[in-house]
Parts: sequence; C-alpha cells; structure tokens
Amino acid sequence: MPDFIRTGRLFRVVGFNPSHRQLYLASEALAVDGTTTHVEVYFGHVELMLLRPYYQDGVHIRRATAQEFATLSERHRLTAEDAEYTWMVDPEGDSFVLSGRPSWREAEYALMGDREALYDASLPWPPDFPTESGSVG
Repeated sequence: MPDFIRTGRLFRVVGFNPSHRQLYLASEALAVDGTTTHVEVYFGHVELMLLRPYYQDGVHIRRATAQEFATLSERHRLTAEDAEYTWMVDPEGDSFVLSGRPSWREAEYALMGDREALYDASLPWPPDFPTESGSVG
C-alpha cells in the first residue's frame, strides 16, 4: 500500500518511546464517528517529528513530495538522504515524521477482547481474531 488513508475519524498520539525511537498513533472505535475498528500506526527509528496531539479528521500517511521535502529540508536542515524517510501525516501536509517505513494494524474493536493495543510485544501476532495490517510506501 503506497499511502495509508483513514479519513473521518479521530487519531491521537498515544505513545513515544525515546529510548527505542518508536512513535504510535491510534484511532479507537467511536460511536460519534460511526467507526467499529481500532487502528494503530507505528513509526520506528524516529529521528524528527512535528505532530499535533490529535487529528480529528483522520490521517493520510505518505512519503513527502519533492516540493514538501524541499520546504522541510530548508526549515529543519534535512539532508537529501532523508527524503526517502520523510512521511507526511495529515491531509494538509502540516505534520511529518522522519523515520523508518511506517506500518499499521486494524481490527474490529469488539473482537479484541481484553487486548488494549495491536502493537504489544508481549502478545502474539497475529492474534486469534481477524486483523488487517500493512506498511506505507
């Protein structure tokens, strides 16, 4: 999947582990937006990020265009090698993450049982309930 697009739902930053350089975004099933799935996005090897705590209208995670990267490079002193690892997060292009290739997981919330997160290293993957997963880029 080249892009990861989930519009019309609330996403929030749910975790950042600085010692492991891991970032997690999540969208929970909410009656207000009519969603039934739990979605998580993982960014590993994070070098730099500019994020909002919440994305009320969803996310569109994709590699930065050449023009977007040129602007970010000028503002944040990125090198040409960073272009391959620069990911835009929101549809407007205001947020970005410089990291390894993002991945995502999604499952019906009602089937998750006691499981609170889809990216939980202490629990087996894939779980015993249906899931979807993939990588961006």
